[in-house]
Amino acid sequence: MRFPRPRQEPAGMDLTPLIDVVFLLLIFFMVSTSFTRETQLSLTLPEAKGIAAENEAGAVQILVSPLGEYVINGEKLAESSDSALRSALLRLGQEKTTLPMIITADANASYQAVVRVMDVAGQLGFDKLSLTTREAVEEGE
Repeated sequence: MRFPRPRQEPAGMDLTPLIDVVFLLLIFFMVSTSFTRETQLSLTLPEAKGIAAENEAGAVQILVSPLGEYVINGEKLAESSDSALRSALLRLGQEKTTLPMIITADANASYQAVVRVMDVAGQLGFDKLSLTTREAVEEGE
């Protein structure tokens, strides 16, 4: 006598709960993300008289805060040491050394912080350095 074998359904996995969890995680991360820019510095530039130079496109921008913090092309460095500055400039790539470097330092920034940028840039091969200032205001105006 032949007994019928019970039919076995193919093993499978229901993906609906997994998709629900991924969707909820996506919503959570979208809601909890903040879109503020924390790397902007408020700088007071020193004054100077002279002719304004034209800004070249693609120039390397370095901001120096009054506390000696550095921001390179909008990216704030975690620390203000020579090695951190050197590694950040090396991440830009060696082909960037031909581009001009514009150093924007606050009027109250320490002289050492500005010289550190110039020294590290010179060691890496940057030879087109410029400092930004704001136009001097005449006292009678």
